Amino acid sequence: MGSRFVPAVLLVLLAVVHAQLWFGRGSISNVAELQERLYDQQAANAKAQAVNDRLSAEVADLKDGLEMVEEKARGELGMVKPNELFVQLTR
Repeated sequence: MGSRFVPAVLLVLLAVVHAQLWFGRGSISNVAELQERLYDQQAANAKAQAVNDRLSAEVADLKDGLEMVEEKARGELGMVKPNELFVQLTR
């Protein structure tokens, strides 16, 4: 009885480890899915970093000079200097 018990236990353990490899938390399909999610998150991070860089540059421009303030006031608020004529174009 003892000589049959050890190989049976080893086969069960091998089956459990093999099942974990194919269907468990560290399975091949799970790793592939996590890798794809990682690539998606890296792409989203790159987009967010680009937006952050653009906003940081805009903040630096606003702190450094008044040209950016004037440009924003003219473009977004429609402000004009004295003796200027405001013409609005629609797209």
